[in-house]
Amino acid sequence: MQEAANKLVNSGLRVPVFRRSTLLDQTRRYTTFAMPSSRPLPRPVAAGAVGAVAGAISGLFGVGGGIVMVPLLVLALGVPQRRAHGTSVTATLPIALAGVSGFWLEGRVDWPVAFVVVLGAVPGAVIGAQLLAKVPTTLLTYGFVATLAVSALRLALAQPDAVGRPDLTFAGAALLVLVGVAAGLAAGLLGVGGGIVMVPALVLFVGLPAAVAKGTSLAVIVPTSVAATLRNRANGNSDTRLGALIGVAGMVSAYVATTVAVTLDERAARFLLASLLALVAAHLAFRTWRTRPGSDSLSTDVADPIVSGEECP
Repeated sequence: MQEAANKLVNSGLRVPVFRRSTLLDQTRRYTTFAMPSSRPLPRPVAAGAVGAVAGAISGLFGVGGGIVMVPLLVLALGVPQRRAHGTSVTATLPIALAGVSGFWLEGRVDWPVAFVVVLGAVPGAVIGAQLLAKVPTTLLTYGFVATLAVSALRLALAQPDAVGRPDLTFAGAALLVLVGVAAGLAAGLLGVGGGIVMVPALVLFVGLPAAVAKGTSLAVIVPTSVAATLRNRANGNSDTRLGALIGVAGMVSAYVATTVAVTLDERAARFLLASLLALVAAHLAFRTWRTRPGSDSLSTDVADPIVSGEECP
C-alpha cells in the first residue's frame, strides 16, 4: 500500500495529507476530496441559515438568538470561539429590532420597565465586552455552557404565567437595574443578548406575563447590542460583516415568530427550547473537555489539510 501511495505522489497527482485532526474531520475532508459534489454550503448560504434559525428562536422566546448562534458559528462556520461570541452580539441587533417590532404591534412591550433595565444593561454590556478580550477561551466556553444549562433548567420547570406587575417603586427599580447589569454582562461576555437572563427575571421577580416579558426583553436587547458591538469592534472580537449578514437574514423569521409567540403554548415551547439548550450545552461541554490542554484526544482547531505530495512536518 505504501508503494502504491508513493507512485501516486510521484505521478504528480495532488493527494490530501492531513494534519492532526479528529477522525470525523478526516472523514469529512476525505469525502469532500473523493466526491466533489458533496461540498459544504457556501458561507453566505450557511450564514443565512444560521440567521433564520436564530431569528425564529429570538422571536419565539424573547432571547437575542446567541444561544444558537454561538455554537452554530463555531461548528458550522468555523469561527473561533471568542470571535463567535462577539459576532453573535452584532447579529443580535437587527434580529432584536424585528422581534420587538412584532411584540410592540401586539401591545406586548412594557416600556417603563424596559427603560429602567436599560440603565443597567448598557454599562453591563460594555463591561462584559471588555472582559471578553481578557477571559480565556476555555473559561468563556464553560461559562456559556453553564448559561445554557441554567436556561434549560429554568424553561423545564415551566413556571406558570404571571398576571401583571405592581407599580414601580425605588426597590423595584433597583432590582430592574441589577437585572439589566446581569443581562448586559451576558450580552457582552457570553454573546447571548441577555434575554435568557431577563425573560425569567421579569416573569418571576417583576410579575410580567410571559409574552410581555419577551417583548420587553427584546426592547432592552437593542441598545445593549449596540453598546456591546461597539466595544467588541474596538477589541477586534467581532466579524461585523458576517454578523450583519446573519442578523439581516434573521429579521423576517424573528418578526414572523413573534406573531406565533403571543399564542404559543408556553409549556410545550419551554420544553422544546429546554431540550435544545440541553443538547447544545452537552455538545459544547464535551467538545471543550475533549480538546482541553493535555487531553489525549486530538484537537479540532487545526489547520486545513495540505493538498500536496509532501507530508506535513
